[in-house]
Amino acid sequence: MNNEVNEIRISYCEKLGVIDSEPVTDSAHVAKLLYENWDKSTIGLQETFKILLLNNANKVKGTYQASTGGITGTLVDLRLLFAVVLKTASTAIILAHNHPSGTLRPSKADEELTKKIQKAGQLFDIKVLDHLIIVPTGTYYSFSDNGLL
Repeated sequence: MNNEVNEIRISYCEKLGVIDSEPVTDSAHVAKLLYENWDKSTIGLQETFKILLLNNANKVKGTYQASTGGITGTLVDLRLLFAVVLKTASTAIILAHNHPSGTLRPSKADEELTKKIQKAGQLFDIKVLDHLIIVPTGTYYSFSDNGLL
């Protein structure tokens, strides 16, 4: 019998000067930031789910693409999503995904996933500040602005 186990190491290396950056203050600011960094060659083709990782001052630590799906949906593994959130020591997140069809209304699945992520975040004292749906034109829908968060 072998008494050895795998060792897991966790590291975090800040490269973008988060401390010197401006905090995100509203959904328009977040939508602009996300849209400018979205792959324009696929935003109208397939759904992608991302999270914006924030520190306690709402300054952006980075983004993480949690999943890429098909034309009408994408699956998000909460274990992987929160592994990234915890590894980066983020205290808040903003969820985002695109609707290639241009529809700005959230689906029932969008609403259920948001609630599921919000509930999981509460266990770790991680705030879900918003969930944005971004369409190929750059227009967006904010769950927070529309009272769904």
